[in-house]
Amino acid sequence: MSQRAQRIIEAARKVPLPEGTYAVGAGLLISGLTAYGFQILAFKALDKPEYAALNGLWIFVFVVAPGFFLPLEQEVGRAVADRRARGIGGGPVVKKAAFAGSVLTGALIVVTLLLAAFTPLVDRLFHGEEQLLICFVIALVAYAMQHITRGTLSGNGRFGPYGTILAAEGLLRLIPVVVLYIAGVDDIIWYGLALAIPPAIAAAIALRGQRDLLAPGPEAEWSELSANLTLLFLGSLTAQTLSYSAALGAILLAKGPRERAEAADFIVGFFIARIPILLFQAIQAALLPKLAALAGAGRHEDFRAGLKKLLLIVVGIGALGVVAGATIGPIVGKILFGEKFHLDNVDLGLLAAGSALFILALTLAQALIALLGHGRALVAWSIGLATCVVVTAFSSDDLFLRVELGFLAGCGAAAAAMALLLFGRLRTESPESLGLFVEAIEHEPLEI
Repeated sequence: MSQRAQRIIEAARKVPLPEGTYAVGAGLLISGLTAYGFQILAFKALDKPEYAALNGLWIFVFVVAPGFFLPLEQEVGRAVADRRARGIGGGPVVKKAAFAGSVLTGALIVVTLLLAAFTPLVDRLFHGEEQLLICFVIALVAYAMQHITRGTLSGNGRFGPYGTILAAEGLLRLIPVVVLYIAGVDDIIWYGLALAIPPAIAAAIALRGQRDLLAPGPEAEWSELSANLTLLFLGSLTAQTLSYSAALGAILLAKGPRERAEAADFIVGFFIARIPILLFQAIQAALLPKLAALAGAGRHEDFRAGLKKLLLIVVGIGALGVVAGATIGPIVGKILFGEKFHLDNVDLGLLAAGSALFILALTLAQALIALLGHGRALVAWSIGLATCVVVTAFSSDDLFLRVELGFLAGCGAAAAAMALLLFGRLRTESPESLGLFVEAIEHEPLEI
């Protein structure tokens, strides 16, 4: 790593983190560790086809659920924080969002069942394990409940309980799997239920003892959640698909028993390379309400300064992730998952680089959303996903290399497009902010 990159990392250590980062970060640390515990035990308990099928469920859940429900969480957090800053109760906003979430969940369940009935969805993603479809439906309901709860907590500045949700979900997911593994249970349905049910229980635990979350106030209009909520849904879903594109590609493009077994091995390495994204989530959870408050108050200079600090942190996380993936990644994989782990330094380095570019794009996307640039964020994510598909289709005949290059190119294209569109948005909001922000980026380019 170059001296310039090291200076950026040192600078990132000195800047203050957004409000709530430490509380949420603790929850994310527990959540991340327990997620890897879940993966390790499932990998050891199930045979490779079943493990691949279980991760088909995992990926489908974490593409669709955050893709549709994270926008509701973000908009609830933004709207409640805005009302709280103006001394207005946020209860009506939360109730309206809960109604929208219920309708959306029902629609997603219907669409999923139709796809399962008339398309090869179950066979391709779940390797014919039809019982995992039940787990997916349960997960949709559980995550709808959790994301509304998380938005309510973050908007009210309750980041301690927000962190509790993350930690509790991880622990509630891991503990049953530990019991299953010790008992020698290898029925995939129980592992699927251990993935699907905990989000709802974790939300209930975090809400214990919380008061005044639904303070009364003026009736909320749909526009208060966002006139661009559909664009935000599409942008979030596209972003989640890009985030998991390497693993999705490996699962969907694998041909025959040998490549399907290799796809299971690839998933293990993919999760190791995603560690930078897990670290960034602690910052993301507190980022949107902070930037929205600054933008809403017209404090463009503070908005620019906050964004610059966050970009420094993101660059530091990404740089460390790439170096770790390309050096000690295979060693870590062997230690955690045993001899079944087969990815080398190049594979993990490419996946870690793609993850670093993804969190950079996600940071810039959050800034665009805070400035109500939902359509621009969707355009950038769409450019990234389209680039990923094209590069994956034409770059190589090797299964692993083609999805790695597609992931890297797609995330890079999304980050570049997001930066250009954000500059344009800042120009319309505040020319002074644009000049200072561009200067900050130009004077500290990242070299790895």
